[in-house]
Amino acid sequence: MPRMRRAASPPPPGPLPRRAPGPLRDALALLGLPLAAALVLPAAFAGGGTRRWFGGRAENQRAEAQAAKDAAAAAFYDLDTAQRDLRISIETITAVDSSPAARRAVSDFEALGRRIDEASHRYINAVDAHDLDRDDLEASAASQARAELTAAKEELERVRKELDRFADGLGSLLGKAETQLARLAPSVERARQSLLAASNALDTARGAGLKADDLAARLASLSPELTKLNQGAGQHGVPQTLERAERVTREAEAVRVEAERLPERAAETDHRLVSLRTRAQALTTRSEQVEPVLSELRRRFTVACWQDLQNVPDLASENVGLAEARLAEARAAREEQRWADATALLSTARALLNTTDEAVSAAGDRLRRLNAVQKDPEQEIERTRFAIRDAQRLAMAGRNTPDPRHARPLDDAVARLERAVAGLEGRHPDYWHFLTETEAVRAAVSRVVAQIREERGGGAH
Repeated sequence: MPRMRRAASPPPPGPLPRRAPGPLRDALALLGLPLAAALVLPAAFAGGGTRRWFGGRAENQRAEAQAAKDAAAAAFYDLDTAQRDLRISIETITAVDSSPAARRAVSDFEALGRRIDEASHRYINAVDAHDLDRDDLEASAASQARAELTAAKEELERVRKELDRFADGLGSLLGKAETQLARLAPSVERARQSLLAASNALDTARGAGLKADDLAARLASLSPELTKLNQGAGQHGVPQTLERAERVTREAEAVRVEAERLPERAAETDHRLVSLRTRAQALTTRSEQVEPVLSELRRRFTVACWQDLQNVPDLASENVGLAEARLAEARAAREEQRWADATALLSTARALLNTTDEAVSAAGDRLRRLNAVQKDPEQEIERTRFAIRDAQRLAMAGRNTPDPRHARPLDDAVARLERAVAGLEGRHPDYWHFLTETEAVRAAVSRVVAQIREERGGGAH
């Protein structure tokens, strides 16, 4: 009877072990390697797997070097950004300011730029000298890279601090430059608008029949300046452009104001022509009355009372004639719209008529005053005495004796008045001398009063 086979043991739980394929199993058999080695070899020859053979120290050094590289890169970027910003500030200053301080700032910035270049080259050389991604990077190489990159970073940071200190010192120059640049565009625009307004005002004046050739010439002379403004500050400089814009604005505004006033000026000129012509005619009539006044003065008063008026009729006739000639010239200038010439001629005519008016009035006023003093000289005497007494009371106020500086001129005034009164005695008194003397006495007294008040007012302070 045959023996029965023993049943096979069940496989252990879990996944079945992988079987090497036939060719690989045959190769392993020839090499004398067990099948388990087949599961290790692929991992050993896979890419990137070699780092695990160096251990932890090399990896730590690599990480520290990489951190130093990142820190240096951040410092480099920070310095580069700050330098770019500062270069804009320097360019702003040089566009506006050519002073010694500005030139010195440019020179200092260039020197600082050389320091930045040196620090940047040191950083770049440190980065290029070390490849931190090498698979076979040794711990000593990583440590050296970390040291050089850290030193480069510290140098970049030192230069950045120098850059910051330099930037802080530019505050005043930069502020001034930015202020001028902020003024530039508005100033140029104001100049353009002023020119436009002047041109419009000139067109309006011409539309009213006024030529305004002189204003047109002044406006045309500003055209080259406008061209330079349009070319910009880059070609002509900021300070020069600002000055040019302000000058153009000022001159264009003057043209605009005059152009807008032309109709009013024309009407005013016409009015003055009519008014002065009427006045000249009136003075001609009045001057004809001077001769009768002089005849009465000669008949009733001494020579001293009228001899200075002898030439009034001739003076009046001559001045009125000259004034009328100037008025005719002014009329011609107005017709030709030469406004400045018309104004000057009218002023000359007015001055001539004023002189004539004063001379003609002086004759009549002389006769009137002489009549009054001849009839009642006491009124003039009392008026002068009152002024003297009032001054004497002021001089004695708060004093037992007057100040000699005040008493002496007042005593002289009393004596002078007495002499003038005595001069009225006789058969043919010089009333005009009497009137001029009393006026002179009152003027002297008035000066003393003013002196006293000034001194006491000063003492009160």
